[in-house]
Amino acid sequence: MTTLEGGCHCSAVRFKVEVPAEPVSLLDCNCSICAKTGFLHLIVEGDAFTLTTDSTALREYSFGSGKARHLFCGTCGIKSFYVPRSHPDGYSVNARCLDDFAALECNIVPFDGQNWDAARAALD
Repeated sequence: MTTLEGGCHCSAVRFKVEVPAEPVSLLDCNCSICAKTGFLHLIVEGDAFTLTTDSTALREYSFGSGKARHLFCGTCGIKSFYVPRSHPDGYSVNARCLDDFAALECNIVPFDGQNWDAARAALD
């Protein structure tokens, strides 16, 4: 396992995440929020994620099913991670918010979030 660090633009929100040493898969979702924010999903289990700054810097937004907890920095507005409805006990980290994203060995996998239920079923 490798420990990576990341956070928002202003650094009010910072985190650490444990990822496998081998190449990881990143989901490139085309749903309305991911397409507009450029979010590249690195899905991790809850125990692989540690928020290293005060959680009071975070704000929450939800829409649609209301199951996902979209968390963003209350100062700069960047969503560097959130709790996805597909993994309610884990996190989806925006790989682009990792300090050393360019060094991460990864495979980018398209995900049809516009047709979420069918795309999620295809992953299982």
